[in-house]
Amino acid sequence: MSVWNPDNIRDVAESVGIANLNNDVTENLARDVEYRIAQVLEEALKFMRHSKRTLLTTQDVALALRVLDVEPLYGYESSRPLRFGEASLGPGQPLFYVEDEEVDFEKLINAPLPKVPREISFTAHWLAVEGVQPSIPQNPTSTDSRNLELVSKGSNANPNLAAMSGNANVAVKPLVKHILSKELQLYFEKVCNAFLDESSEEYRTSGYSSLREDPGLHQLVPYFVQFISEKVTHSLKDIFALTQVMHMAEALIQNKSLYVDPYVASLVPPVLTCLIGRQLGGNADLAEQFALRDLAASLLGLIAKKYSHSSHTLKPRLARSCLKNFLDPAKPFGTHYGAIIGLHAIGGPDVVRELILPNLKLYEQLLRDGLSDDNPRKPEAEKVLVALLAVLSTLQDGRVHLANGHGAIVTDELRDRLSEKIGGLIAARIADAGEVQLAHAILGD
Repeated sequence: MSVWNPDNIRDVAESVGIANLNNDVTENLARDVEYRIAQVLEEALKFMRHSKRTLLTTQDVALALRVLDVEPLYGYESSRPLRFGEASLGPGQPLFYVEDEEVDFEKLINAPLPKVPREISFTAHWLAVEGVQPSIPQNPTSTDSRNLELVSKGSNANPNLAAMSGNANVAVKPLVKHILSKELQLYFEKVCNAFLDESSEEYRTSGYSSLREDPGLHQLVPYFVQFISEKVTHSLKDIFALTQVMHMAEALIQNKSLYVDPYVASLVPPVLTCLIGRQLGGNADLAEQFALRDLAASLLGLIAKKYSHSSHTLKPRLARSCLKNFLDPAKPFGTHYGAIIGLHAIGGPDVVRELILPNLKLYEQLLRDGLSDDNPRKPEAEKVLVALLAVLSTLQDGRVHLANGHGAIVTDELRDRLSEKIGGLIAARIADAGEVQLAHAILGD
């Protein structure tokens, strides 16, 4: 005995032209319909439960039919209520049906076509990288944005951080709000004061160690870079301040936890200034000035080695700047000294062989004039000569040394060839020192 009414089976059979259906067939079909409906409802209830709902919807039934590989019923939506009509087939035999909406085909044909819906898509972009907003179409842009600084203005803003940009009185809001906690602001002030404290070397060492090793300084990187740039610009006559900000830049680069790649372009100019600047430290001792250039050269070599993988044009641009100053006779010997050791720091013996060695013979006359006894720039010229001999000596690195007793002195023929290659002055120094191995390395023998 089936719960499903067999009369419904007969009504459906008569609607398709089958009359006088056998009672046994009707009973079997009723039980099969009951089983199929229970199966559909069971699958629909699964969709309802997985959707965390307690109300069964027509969408659940449609999904259940699709899972059972049955064509779903069209025209039933959960978004609008169904209107049921009632018809009478006879006394006591009501029939309920869903009322269909009447559609005027003429209006439907003449109506404009609906817009094609856009496909669903998702895109992502960087709002800010290390506190700096990239110049991409997705981010808001403004012609005034390049003049904005990252430090927020206001009554609670740190005056030391705001003063770094030089326009602390301008009331503008940055496109990206960059807020530093009070702890980071205090740390920034303490570290900057430590590096510039002439009275306590221990205080400076502690600041250098902290900046080199502390991992949580990502937000402060742009401020330290700005501080270094400002100090170099306004303290060219203070050899102590220049030396300390170079140590600060060295600590930033050596900190393995910081991502300094986006700020290399801003960090290179102050380093180059301390390397090939005309006047460094005012009336400071000559040894201190050249020590600063040595420090800047080692720092420039560290930058070229560490960040050349992210910028393939970094090394060529640095080498071009140093070579331009080396070949400029109007520049002082201090600038030439920085350019020479800077070229060697950037590329090692290869750069010395390709850029310095071919220009030594032309540079010899300028160096001879500087080494004359009546020239006040003689101490600087001697420093340049020592630097040239030092970088030339790296050309023999990796070469097989001559056997004992063979070529112990520089012969006249070798001296003449060397003079033709690099000029008589430097050739004489190499010959007097008995650097036979170096002479052959320079000549490419």
